[in-house]
Amino acid sequence: MNQIKDTVINNNNLTPTEFYLSQNYPNPFSERTTIKFCIAYKTKVKLEVFNAEGEMIKVLVDEEKEPGTYEAEFYPASSIQHPVSGTYFYQLHAGDFLERMKMIVTH
Repeated sequence: MNQIKDTVINNNNLTPTEFYLSQNYPNPFSERTTIKFCIAYKTKVKLEVFNAEGEMIKVLVDEEKEPGTYEAEFYPASSIQHPVSGTYFYQLHAGDFLERMKMIVTH
């Protein structure tokens, strides 16, 4: 059985001048959502997903990245033992940049 994995895609067409974390799309979602983020300079990048209680449930990215624009896909069914509908958060930490955003999972 093929299990869907969370993936990260580098769309390095242009080099961003600042760090940026966009709202996931689609939101709300049930099966999959995409999180886009920009890295301004080569640095350690960590993108994590948290439940409503603040517990980290999935690390999507944890590595040094070159400057560029990236996308990470999040699949709740493959990342959470028993995914439930509700509010989740995702957080990007890159260099001195730290931002957290909210996303809604529906079933």
